[in-house]
Amino acid sequence: MQRVANCILRVNEHVLMLKKPRRGWYVAPGGKMEPGENIKDSVSREFKEETGLSIQNPELKGSFTFIMREEEQTAQEWMMFTFYSTAYSGELLEVSDEGELEWVPVDEVLKKPMAEGDREIFKHILSSDEQVYGTFVYTTDFRLIDQDLDPSRPE
Repeated sequence: MQRVANCILRVNEHVLMLKKPRRGWYVAPGGKMEPGENIKDSVSREFKEETGLSIQNPELKGSFTFIMREEEQTAQEWMMFTFYSTAYSGELLEVSDEGELEWVPVDEVLKKPMAEGDREIFKHILSSDEQVYGTFVYTTDFRLIDQDLDPSRPE
């Protein structure tokens, strides 16, 4: 099972987001964990590789399972560990190999194009100090068909 770690960096009421070229969707910077790597080392390494920035005191805020289904069969499954930080050091890359980096005002984050599960993750982490755990089930063309979050968010 693939494991991914990412971080929502919030500074001066802005969030650093990465616009991925394939779908034009926005994500929190991060990436695949290496074999034997712990999740905190992974998020620090991946965030720096994608942004040029060293996040300070990243705190685990969410753990998620993602399932891709083709008809009734599981085609792919992975886990994502989402951290949160409010401080960094270093200089932002002018160009990232992973996409376009953008400081997005907090009140604009949920308006950006992104996977629906990611929208729920951003919504929770930007508005709550509680850790969140969840499972998101998608079709192979990234249509969200089911989700389960704990704690659940009122609509």
